[in-house]
Amino acid sequence: MDNIVIKKELLKMLGKEKVLTEDLDLMYYSYDSSFLTKLEPSNPYAVVIPRSTEDLQKVMRFAYENNINIIPRGAGTGETGGCIAVKGGIVLDLSNWDEIIEIDASNMQVILRPGVIHAELNKELAKYNLFFPPDPGSSLMCTVGGMVANNASGLRAVKYGCTEQYILGLEVVLPNGDIITTGGIKAKCIKNVSGLNLTKLMIGSEGVLGIVSKIRLRCWPKPKARGIAMAVFDDLDQAPAAVLDIYQAGILPSGIEILDSSAIQAVNQFKPEINLPDAEAILLFEVDGNPPSVEYEGNVIKEVVGKRARNVEWATDPKRMAELWEGRSVTATAAARVRPGASRVFAGEDISVPLAKVADTLRAIRALGDKYGIKVVNYGHIGDGNVHTAPVINPEDPAEIEQVLKLVHDIHLLAIEMEGSTTGEHGVGAVRRQYARLEHGNAVDIMEGIKKVFDDKGIMNPGKLF
Repeated sequence: MDNIVIKKELLKMLGKEKVLTEDLDLMYYSYDSSFLTKLEPSNPYAVVIPRSTEDLQKVMRFAYENNINIIPRGAGTGETGGCIAVKGGIVLDLSNWDEIIEIDASNMQVILRPGVIHAELNKELAKYNLFFPPDPGSSLMCTVGGMVANNASGLRAVKYGCTEQYILGLEVVLPNGDIITTGGIKAKCIKNVSGLNLTKLMIGSEGVLGIVSKIRLRCWPKPKARGIAMAVFDDLDQAPAAVLDIYQAGILPSGIEILDSSAIQAVNQFKPEINLPDAEAILLFEVDGNPPSVEYEGNVIKEVVGKRARNVEWATDPKRMAELWEGRSVTATAAARVRPGASRVFAGEDISVPLAKVADTLRAIRALGDKYGIKVVNYGHIGDGNVHTAPVINPEDPAEIEQVLKLVHDIHLLAIEMEGSTTGEHGVGAVRRQYARLEHGNAVDIMEGIKKVFDDKGIMNPGKLF
């Protein structure tokens, strides 16, 4: 169907307040945070801003009948091109569909629409002494629907895990416009092992199976106390070894973050007043719970980690905790400033490797940076082996672009070589689809078969995952 006809039909169907067709608007939707979309922006045919499940059904039926691609989009904070119309189509912007339908405190769950912002959800849940534990770095911007689509996690995944552990059920609009409810049509229970687990199948599917229109989400009691320990290491290998020591001591921190020497230098260059110690690595341990247990765990961390670290500081005072955490909180920004006139690029930087191979992985990434002449800043969620790599280049220099693409390709291959994964939390999108078969083998055939069952015409977010 001709693009002009598509726009006219959508406007007739939904009205101009729900449909964007102007070139400038479409250009905005040709990007997310990924470097891929800076190199290859791709305009959709039109953008629809649905306000109801009925709106979604109308668009999906129209697209299905006319073989038009559909691309769901949240806040556009993704870093893999997952919400971009790389093969053309209609973008569904769900970010304004931000209704919290019900907070059911007595059953410790909440029902909401996909456009609710993560931080706003936790702000509302706090009124009931509840919270949604996954803690992505983009909390102030990212939508819960986007978190479901990518199975997001973040800084506190060590203790609290990923998004999938909190999703009790979903309402999903299928490509042909039909609606299914996973987890039980009338269910309000927390445990349910009835039938095939379609909820888990939808989580992390990145919009290739259907559109999530409603989310039933489990909440946890909000911890009453928190503490942070900062450990400084002269030997990189001692940092992951110290993490293992803590686990073997029976302590499960809510988060464990690592900054290697490149990140330490970046933070001190960006904000000298933070004055992080000059070291091969810094670990930040966060624990939460009730006050006595937090104090006990902090003392154990100080004692156990102190056997390997140059220095360990433990704090429960809010002001001091904020000071200790500040170095980690500005790392992503600091990475972009390590070289005048250059920028950090998001080209696939959230690999996941076994804990025992974190140090070797960091050293290998440094060597790759040297090989390609690219400045790289490394940090991440070491507690679950999630390493973030921030390449810094001049994005207007074709030679540097060529080199950084070679670098990130080798980093993805390194992740698989290290018995890890090409992505720990940001998803596959269009950036990492080329590694699917290398990582999963013939299981990709089954994935493609499952997609065909849901999406027999192949209109749902094509060009993503595999």
